[in-house]
Amino acid sequence: MFEDMLSFPVFPWLKIMFKKTFVVAVLVLCPFFQVFADADTTKAVQTEAAVKAARLVMDDFMTHFNARDKVRWADTLLFPHVRVASGGVIVTPSKAEFVANMDFEAFAETFNWSHSAWDSIELIQAGPDKVHFKVQFSRFNPAGERYVTYDSLYIVQRDGDRWGIRARSSFAP
Repeated sequence: MFEDMLSFPVFPWLKIMFKKTFVVAVLVLCPFFQVFADADTTKAVQTEAAVKAARLVMDDFMTHFNARDKVRWADTLLFPHVRVASGGVIVTPSKAEFVANMDFEAFAETFNWSHSAWDSIELIQAGPDKVHFKVQFSRFNPAGERYVTYDSLYIVQRDGDRWGIRARSSFAP
């Protein structure tokens, strides 16, 4: 309908004006579209890097846990650190308190534990500064037998230039 008005003989100037306005609008707005496209590309690249960094933290977490290295295991966490498990919430304010409260020997004896392993780590959500993983892990006894498997949610976050696990919600005791 609008095209019919533009071709109507009384308004030939309108057709010329419309074309010029459209061309000017395209020339003016194109750089803005590029800025938005660049911002989306940058965010996607940052998010991809965040997922890789967060996944490395997850691997380090399990490695140092199995090595029973309290200090390096704590290095994979951010503080305050939150753990939701066993019907409660534990907020550990500092690395020093976390290390002081971890007793790997008692843990191993209580749970007949030798080591643990990730069964799966599934990306749920990610952004440039935070990543959510749905995980499943298993515990193994000293004979190397898997004796229990748990589902969990891990939130890995960037704090300055450092990545760490900020919170864990687990069905493990």
